[in-house]
Amino acid sequence: MEDIVIIGGGLAGLISSIGLARQGLAVTLVEKKAYPFHRVCGEYVSNEVLPYLAALGADPAPLQPVRISRFLLSSPSGRTLEANLDLGGWGLSRYTLDHFLYQVALQQGVRFHTRRQAEKVTFSHDAFTIQLADGLTLQAPVVLGAYGKRASLDRNLNRPFFRQRSPYIGVKYHVRLPLPKDQIALHNFKDGYAGISAVENDRYCFCYLTTRQNLRTHGTIPAMEKAVLHQNPHLRRIFQEAEFLYAQPEVINEVSFATKSCLEDHMLMCGDAAGMIAPLCGNGMAMAIHSGKLATEQVLTYFTNGRNREQLEQGYSKAWKNQFATRLQIGRAVQRLFGHPVLTELAVGALKQLPSAVQLLMRQTHGQPF
Repeated sequence: MEDIVIIGGGLAGLISSIGLARQGLAVTLVEKKAYPFHRVCGEYVSNEVLPYLAALGADPAPLQPVRISRFLLSSPSGRTLEANLDLGGWGLSRYTLDHFLYQVALQQGVRFHTRRQAEKVTFSHDAFTIQLADGLTLQAPVVLGAYGKRASLDRNLNRPFFRQRSPYIGVKYHVRLPLPKDQIALHNFKDGYAGISAVENDRYCFCYLTTRQNLRTHGTIPAMEKAVLHQNPHLRRIFQEAEFLYAQPEVINEVSFATKSCLEDHMLMCGDAAGMIAPLCGNGMAMAIHSGKLATEQVLTYFTNGRNREQLEQGYSKAWKNQFATRLQIGRAVQRLFGHPVLTELAVGALKQLPSAVQLLMRQTHGQPF
């Protein structure tokens, strides 16, 4: 019997494992891959997370992240607006950041089961049983679900969003090309948008979201990129001038922005498993780190305050909704504006005349330092 089992070793899972292990709890984390590995993810993090990372002994400064302070937005025709990022952020690949946090977690005594996948989680007699694909069974009074956007566990938990097909796919590259390192750019195209920002080792993370229909229409990813993304001159320049560092892009299907629950059958859901903000609003990585902090705080209260499960679940649900519900709602609303050529052109034109609105929107989709 463990104290806590965490399913998923992304940012939310790693952060909560470190925070809980630092307080002397027995933490086991299950991750289906082996570190280090790439993820389909924009790799920009708001500075709001830095105080908490430092408190965990996981300050990323030694990894030499790229400091980012400016934002650029383009419409499908190439029309642009620029703004300063009030709080600023930094760029670091998930390959590097996740592996770093994994090493910190090992130092804190977290037990890892890598290359293993949780197939089923059941709750009975105030405890969880977690069945792994290779036959291993774990037990714990608390389980955190931090396994990302979509997994077979969602089907087993009968989560409503899993039954609904999502039209979105995500594609990610690492590239080299001469662009400002202190700027994160978001470039729109028909039925999608792409982000590009600097990470370590003179690389840029280039990641875009589009629809399966776009891909079906053109047959292959390269053909779709040439026919659709190249219509934006900023994206055309990236494809023509960049050195692409992957033999093949990283691709993820069924990216869902549907409303999810932060509680499922008494399991606390963290990061993208609890709700995913639209990438065009940025900051999903910071939200995952913050959700790991919220889970850590509520679980510590559970173990030090009589193991009151109702208090644990109500406390976490309230804290999660207070911190993220509005940001996710705004993200979904903004999501509907972008990727549509006419609406995007109008939005970029209007926002260009209202810089205060741009700053307000960024503040609404970002948090405060914690």
